[in-house]
Amino acid sequence: MFVDLKQLFDIIGERREIEYSMDLSDYELFGGYPFRGPVRLSGEIYNKAGIVTLKMRVGFEFTTLCDRCAEEFTRYYEYRFRHVLVQKLNDSRTDKQDLEDVYIVVEDLRLDLDELMLSDILLSLPSKMLCRQDCAGLCPHCGKNLNDGSCDCTDIDV
Repeated sequence: MFVDLKQLFDIIGERREIEYSMDLSDYELFGGYPFRGPVRLSGEIYNKAGIVTLKMRVGFEFTTLCDRCAEEFTRYYEYRFRHVLVQKLNDSRTDKQDLEDVYIVVEDLRLDLDELMLSDILLSLPSKMLCRQDCAGLCPHCGKNLNDGSCDCTDIDV
């Protein structure tokens, strides 16, 4: 979804509500397709004192394999994001990469909200996917899922 920002940059006090769903069911990640349902976005873009800000909340169900026990699980995630939108970067004294981490540059006054939302989601997902915080994982000898109980392996000296 592209958002035309011209009016928002031109008029102080202008505000636009955003609410829509994005289908990511064909997006491959971690060797599978974890977005089984729509990603829902709600938020607003507003110009306050000449500063254009995007605030959004995204929510989605995410299905993947546990990194410890390899069982499939589904979890609901909800994140909130805030971005300051600018038409260009003016500060030549600072490394532009540092400024691009703080601001979203929209030179043509069109924001690709899908791309931004997907990027925010991917950067916010946990680096280790666990079915539960206390997942016991698999027995290193026989491969039994230790969440289902202990295995019959005897202690093996290494």
